[in-house]
Amino acid sequence: MAAVPLLGCAVLTGLARLGVMVPTFALTRADWHGVLMIPVFFGIVISLERAVAMQRVAPYLAPTGTVVAGAALLVGAPAPVVQALLVIAAGILLAVSIKLAWHQPTLFLVVLAGAAVCWAVGNGVWLIVGDISAAVPWWLSFLMLTIAGERLELTRLLPESRWGPRQFVIIVVVILVSATGALWWPDGSLRVFAGGLLALAVWLARHDVARHTVRQTGLVRFIAVCLLSGYGWLAIGALLGLSGAFAPGHAWRDAALHAITLGFVLSMLLGHAPLILPAVLRVRLAYHPSFYVPLAVLHAALLVRVAGGLSGAFWLRQAGGLASAAALVLFALTLLTGAYRTWRRTASGGMSSQ
Repeated sequence: MAAVPLLGCAVLTGLARLGVMVPTFALTRADWHGVLMIPVFFGIVISLERAVAMQRVAPYLAPTGTVVAGAALLVGAPAPVVQALLVIAAGILLAVSIKLAWHQPTLFLVVLAGAAVCWAVGNGVWLIVGDISAAVPWWLSFLMLTIAGERLELTRLLPESRWGPRQFVIIVVVILVSATGALWWPDGSLRVFAGGLLALAVWLARHDVARHTVRQTGLVRFIAVCLLSGYGWLAIGALLGLSGAFAPGHAWRDAALHAITLGFVLSMLLGHAPLILPAVLRVRLAYHPSFYVPLAVLHAALLVRVAGGLSGAFWLRQAGGLASAAALVLFALTLLTGAYRTWRRTASGGMSSQ
């Protein structure tokens, strides 16, 4: 639950960067928006999900340490303290991920361990270099490989592809090599990095089981819609990156990064939240078609924001940012309503059985 207020702070600092009136504490921490969103919030969510899947005590130290790092950042702790805490948290996830992959050497577990490496390296780069921009390719790689690794696990449900896994490995290598090269040759390496992300988007759209489950109904179809629409946003962000938009100071950088983090990563989170939250919080959650409403609002808001970024219309970026925040609030309310609906149904069933 600690991830929720940290997400709220990340959203408020993002709105502060768009010139929206926010509480003073968010305004004074606007420079930390990217840190609060990617290595902190997404770091908590991903490491917590992995800890639940591993069913061990040690992995929970990773999200716990990340929460402490986020809290330290908000209370004004020196940057090296926050950076060190994030490095330690990522190191814990890395250690348990490598151990798991060592005992079960399957491709998807190796990729998930590689994702943990990216989180640790990104945090370490920020600690050593002191430049958030230098860590961004590694943090994005952490998100990309985590999602791709988890989706890769489900490809076993489809007919075996001879070249699919080999193509996937090549794409991952391109992403990791270009992220490394960005430390010394930013412009060219970031364009290659974008090419790797575009190839990953195409691979996922081609091989993901969501292509088939989207024809089903209920929650299964909702998840598939979130996934497939997310791959579209990943492709858009990558195409912008190919034009140089990943470079710090580029006019389209805001559009490119948010197409990936909001359009792709957050779509994945919205799609899997009805599965993750019951497992983490031990609450039952009923699916309802209203889940599509915040998803549609998120995509519409992102279209507005990207349009503003590409055209240089700041007011469109601002409107898109506000609408994205509203989509998150709306989705939270939708989940709460779903939990309440399930509770009422269970309570009514219990009373009728008496």
